[in-house]
Amino acid sequence: MIGREDKKSNDLFFTCSLIDYIARKTKNKRSAVVDALGRPLIEKIYDLADVYHSDNIDRVSDDFIAAAGILTGVFDNVAAARYAVPSHWDIGKVYKRLILGIAKETGMDILDALFAAYHSFVSDKIENFNSSFYYDAPQNILNAYLYNEIEP
Repeated sequence: MIGREDKKSNDLFFTCSLIDYIARKTKNKRSAVVDALGRPLIEKIYDLADVYHSDNIDRVSDDFIAAAGILTGVFDNVAAARYAVPSHWDIGKVYKRLILGIAKETGMDILDALFAAYHSFVSDKIENFNSSFYYDAPQNILNAYLYNEIEP
């Protein structure tokens, strides 16, 4: 392990950050981006994240938007935000922690956990930048996923 976390955790962080970047750029929900990319392209991003991370994220995102045929949508949670907007890196970290937690708690592989996270009600809560949910404690976000409810 080099750095603060293992390589595959960092690769997952980049993968999730790129998904968020593409979603913002194309004005789509994160689940729609995950569906459009599909497992083969997400697996490619995850496997080659160290290479893509060294490149310009605009170019990388454009390549994957074109490869997946992602069209511009109407979901713009950045424009709808009334407060400071977290970066795509911030949200990538939230999803990375959630996905690692799901994989650990359920025994799913990382990509299955990724699809589960982005297709859960928790993803809608994370995408709402007018709430405080996305910066809640990682364990609380994981518990919301695991127990299908948000603690009051």
